[in-house]
Amino acid sequence: MPIEPHISSIAGAIQLAVAPVFLLTAIGSLLGVLINRLGRAVDRARRLEALLDGQEGEALAQTQSELQILSRRTRWVNRAIAACTACALLICLEVAALFIGVFLDTNVSNLVGTLFILAMAALTLGLVSFLREIFLASQTLRIGVHRPGLF
Repeated sequence: MPIEPHISSIAGAIQLAVAPVFLLTAIGSLLGVLINRLGRAVDRARRLEALLDGQEGEALAQTQSELQILSRRTRWVNRAIAACTACALLICLEVAALFIGVFLDTNVSNLVGTLFILAMAALTLGLVSFLREIFLASQTLRIGVHRPGLF
């Protein structure tokens, strides 16, 4: 029994969609890391804000400085999350376009290529934002230094 041409087209679309689906898995893992970092920064900021009332002088200045840095870090993580989420959405649209092209027997190669380029640009933006947040966190890291009034 010969395979219908339409079924072989669908099989080809599935083969083409495998790589973007693996990329979605990687982006999902990256989003998990980003959300974890955001949560830790927010938790730390809440602890520091609870200390503000009982502080004055040098300790208050250090706490306010750390809160400003945490605010900058959370903005960068939020940018990274938004860019990576946009990348994931673009990849989903790309996979959908592949299947729509097969079902409607339409050439969607330009659309698929454009969506992939946009997805890679969004992923690059997300990774650069993540890298910036890591640099901010590393610059402010103090190991073994006791700061009065802080954990």
